[in-house]
Amino acid sequence: MLVLEELRWGMELDLRITRKTVQQEVVDKLRQAILSGTFAPGHRLVEAELCEALGVSRSSLREALRGLQAEHLIEIIPNRGPHIPVLTWEDAEEIYEVRELLEGEAAMRCASRMSDDDIVELEVRLEAFHRAARDENPDDLAGTAAAFYEIILSRCGNKIINQVLAGLLARISYLRKRSMSLPGRAIKSYEEMRAIYEAIADRNARDARKVAMKHVANARAAAKQTFPV
Repeated sequence: MLVLEELRWGMELDLRITRKTVQQEVVDKLRQAILSGTFAPGHRLVEAELCEALGVSRSSLREALRGLQAEHLIEIIPNRGPHIPVLTWEDAEEIYEVRELLEGEAAMRCASRMSDDDIVELEVRLEAFHRAARDENPDDLAGTAAAFYEIILSRCGNKIINQVLAGLLARISYLRKRSMSLPGRAIKSYEEMRAIYEAIADRNARDARKVAMKHVANARAAAKQTFPV
């Protein structure tokens, strides 16, 4: 209807691809490289090298870097340029503390709020994670885990919980990859996530909170083993 109204009033509809499309692709590529470990913590990002590798202008690159800075995936140090920040165990522990509280609350709320269709979709996403765990595919593990939690957070009925954890998503994904690098952790994570699903499907709010918080506590213990003492 909007297109028809614009045509009716003789207005031109601009369907051209904008620079934002290129910028978003640059953000996505760099985010993937950071989360996959291509750029290690402490690594300095050289703008000229990135422009050549990505085939983009310096202005497009700098816009993308500002977006990644907002996600706390890079830090721009005066007179030194962009770097991959070093995530300390103290930083990680604070993230896990926030996750434990908010994901427990979100799971509890979902037990009384999710529709039957939502619960079916939650199981579909859970089984996608299970396949990734069996295949031991680290990229798929992080993506399917994020998809499982996305439906819980988006259906919990509290947009602030969703917004806070969305702001931590990149760092959560980084920590997930670390914790799931431990032998057997991915399958154990699946079992814990299945317990969350079952509590929500059973409409058991108390158990949903309990098992969601326990899952995060176990993930924190696993991740700690990957950090230097």
